[in-house]
Amino acid sequence: MSSDQDHLKETDTEARFEFKKEQKAAFVAEKGLNEETIRVISEDKDEPEWMLERRLRALKQYQKMPMPTDWPGQPDLSEVDVDEIVPYIRPDVEVRGGVDDWRDLPDDIKDTFDKLGIPEAEKNALSGVGAQYESEVVYQNMQERWEEKGVVFMNMDQAVQEHEDIVKEYFMTKCVPPSDNKFAALHGAIWSGGSFVYVPEDVTVEMPVQAYFRMNSEGMGQFEHTLIVAEKGSEVHYIEGCSAPKYSAFNLHSGGVEVFVGEDAHVQYSTVQNWSKNTYNLNTKRAIVEKGGRMEWISGSMGSKATMLYPASILKGRGASDNHITIAFAGEGQNIDTGAKVYHNAPETKSTIESKSISKDGGRTNYRGLVHIANGAKNSSTAVECDALMFDNESTSDTMPYMEINESQVDVAHEATVGKIGDEDIFYLQSRGLDDDDAKQMIVSGFIEPITEELPIEYAVELNRLVELEMEGSLG
Repeated sequence: MSSDQDHLKETDTEARFEFKKEQKAAFVAEKGLNEETIRVISEDKDEPEWMLERRLRALKQYQKMPMPTDWPGQPDLSEVDVDEIVPYIRPDVEVRGGVDDWRDLPDDIKDTFDKLGIPEAEKNALSGVGAQYESEVVYQNMQERWEEKGVVFMNMDQAVQEHEDIVKEYFMTKCVPPSDNKFAALHGAIWSGGSFVYVPEDVTVEMPVQAYFRMNSEGMGQFEHTLIVAEKGSEVHYIEGCSAPKYSAFNLHSGGVEVFVGEDAHVQYSTVQNWSKNTYNLNTKRAIVEKGGRMEWISGSMGSKATMLYPASILKGRGASDNHITIAFAGEGQNIDTGAKVYHNAPETKSTIESKSISKDGGRTNYRGLVHIANGAKNSSTAVECDALMFDNESTSDTMPYMEINESQVDVAHEATVGKIGDEDIFYLQSRGLDDDDAKQMIVSGFIEPITEELPIEYAVELNRLVELEMEGSLG
């Protein structure tokens, strides 16, 4: 690797994310979404008949459902026209399902992920790495010592072929059915790529596994699916990164995430998303948590023109717990609508939600959340904390919590704060030798510290740098 690339990865975060490559693809689907397109994609992937049938059922569901347009204060989705989206692009990689040796990738794809730092992350801090380019995973690798313990980490297309029974049981049947919402149905019809993680009973994967999703082409949609199954007493940390360069046409990201946390298992799902400001980010993410299980969601979302993202957990067994931590950043022309949903369906369950949002230059952030405590979920507890920081009078931030409490023996707390960066705080830091920009960045770094301290150091550093670039208006 050249010294220029080393310098780029180490010092120039903006250049790392904003570069783009000329499109080179082995297969490009026609724009739009119809039965013929889905059949062509399924045939290109050599999928079993049952998966094609699920795609077609999801398509019918999608065609029947209206666009979500009646939520108070929701982002404007009028520009989202699926008929103008290229739903599937297979990159020009010789081995279907991706290679397991980085050196076997085409130079343009390898250079893309080199600049994003993926090989170094794999060497230094990860148990396994998957890299998706456009609609398919192009690289997948898992350390041998975890494979020997029965841990599976592969791309979803490969899992459909090699772990058909597990995928058939869990894929969009219990956690995220296509009927959940219009974009879940869209995802079920047109999904491609993504990650499959299976951790056997009582196995702890001590180092994180990572997947990175890159949209390179203009006017495309990316619809990766992530399926994580953690059996009883197991533990795993899955990290996801996402990015796209800026183009004149809009792009659409509509991924799906399903997590199954077994009895006394622990799953942490961390994501740092840095989309371009012409990308609509409309994901559906959900976990089912069994007795004594623990689910953690850690999300950083920025860069997109509009984001609607509300990871949800269903606490099914006694003593199950859930923890959501989110940071959202909105600049000029951006509407970042994030939050969390937790369903307490068993006694002695616990959830915490912590949301941090930052808005500047007229951007809008919103926390939209739901906590449901079912009748009979005695001695359950939930605590929601939403903090918003605004840079100017043009920016806005809203908090829209919704709580459905159907049990009297519970502990419920909600706290929200909204404020501007105070002149006195800036003045104090300037009196200590900082200029105006550095003072604001220091305040913001302190504000988001509860989020970054939960991430591995490499990702905490990256998230802080991305926030700095957003404050400068350098990204997107």
